[in-house]
This record gives sequence, structure tokens and C-alpha cells, in this order.
Amino acid sequence: MNEIKTIVSIVDYGQIRITLKEIMDKKNVTRNFLANATNTRFEVINKWYNGKVEKMDLDVLARICYVLECVPSDIIKYDGKK
Repeated sequence: MNEIKTIVSIVDYGQIRITLKEIMDKKNVTRNFLANATNTRFEVINKWYNGKVEKMDLDVLARICYVLECVPSDIIKYDGKK
């Protein structure tokens, strides 16, 4: 009988942080305003605001950057392995 083997490995490779909340708070921009200005559902902006993005939509990121006059590296941070 053919047995399928798998390897499970947990590696500390760092993490990606979303810092949209800090940018919005600094510019006094609400989630409702950003959702309307970017033509994006509130739920999507709320996930970005709370750093709970599971899959990054680059179009949404581009619209956020356009409205907030920032660049992706202002919003997305990489904390490397410690």
C-alpha cells in the first residue's frame, strides 16, 4: 500500500504587520471615510485597520495609498526573525 508522507516544520521566519491604523489615526481619517473614498467595503477596510488581512489585494492597497498619499512600505512592515 502506498503511504503518503508529509513533513511539518514550524520555522520562525518573522511576520508581516499592517500599520494602517497608525497612519489613519495620525491623519484623522475614519474607516467609514476611507471605505467610501476608496470605493471599498467597510469590512475590508476594517480588516486592514485591525491588521487582520489574510490575503492582500494589491488593488485595495493601491487605492488606500492613493487616498492617504502614502506608499505600501508605510503600511506593510516586516518584522524579521529574532
